[in-house]
Amino acid sequence: MDIGALGYVGVHASSLEDWTSFGTRFLGMQLVDKADKRIALRMDDRKQRILVNEDGGEGVAFFGWEAADAAALERCAARLEHAGVAVSRGSRALADARRVQDLIVLADPLGNRLEIFHGAESASDPFKPGRSISGFRTGPLGMGHAVLHVKNINDVLPFYQDVLGFRLSDYMVRPFNAYFFHANPRHHSIAFIETGRNATHHLMVELFSLDDVGQCYDLALGEKGRIGVTLGRHINDEVTSFYSNSPSGFMVEYGWGGRVIDVDNWEPEEVTWGPSMWGHDRMWMTQEKREEARAIRIAAAATGLRKPVNVIDGNYKLAPGVCPWWDGVIRTQAAE
Repeated sequence: MDIGALGYVGVHASSLEDWTSFGTRFLGMQLVDKADKRIALRMDDRKQRILVNEDGGEGVAFFGWEAADAAALERCAARLEHAGVAVSRGSRALADARRVQDLIVLADPLGNRLEIFHGAESASDPFKPGRSISGFRTGPLGMGHAVLHVKNINDVLPFYQDVLGFRLSDYMVRPFNAYFFHANPRHHSIAFIETGRNATHHLMVELFSLDDVGQCYDLALGEKGRIGVTLGRHINDEVTSFYSNSPSGFMVEYGWGGRVIDVDNWEPEEVTWGPSMWGHDRMWMTQEKREEARAIRIAAAATGLRKPVNVIDGNYKLAPGVCPWWDGVIRTQAAE
């Protein structure tokens, strides 16, 4: 497919001060640009990943989807126009503001502004986190994923799957309708949940260390109303995470340990045990739905459901009991 990753997002905001604190001292991103009514945040070697505009609104203003090169961008434009989608070429000024070589602009069936681009600029200086974290897992996987509320799943699936070319990872019908799509080996880069309204549900960012997530969870516990979904682990992408309420009315999932998939041989399937193995009490759901979701998790646990832990090479130690020979080596070293 021609779209390879979620590259950047733009955010409506009522207060730049709130977003500066949330983005840097809470999420650990780097503030790289601050003007009268806007800020930019950095996550990695890219010059910017999140652009916040103090316009009095809330929600996501635009999603920036990355194409591999100019030829891929042109193929996207041609396919969209063939499908009857209105596409405009981004101006030079807009491309400069987004720190990319070129882009096109369009709207999805829900009215969300999409920007498809290529040639994102990289910074010459290293990323400096806003607080002590190990860093964000990005690169070819993109900055993370986006999940959108939708009134009706069928309003968006044909556009994202057939026109833009996202590939189905899996889906579920309990405790709500949800479809997950990938653009690269990250399990999903975009997903849709049928909740009766159209809006951004959450953005997800992934950390290199589980301790980054736990320490941020401690920060969230100290702020009234910050936690939107409690600590837990997903079944399908196997991420351990929690969700925080951002200053702009959507949530940010802060996670670790996401699986990667073989995109060429992946077979989508229904997830029958709901979205989470354990935890993840969703504060945005009704009490009745939260109890239904918890009952599904308890039933899954009773079957012995387990998932492997996806640990980046070098970010772990082998636990005792796995290999008697290695246990003996460690004991010998300790005795010396």
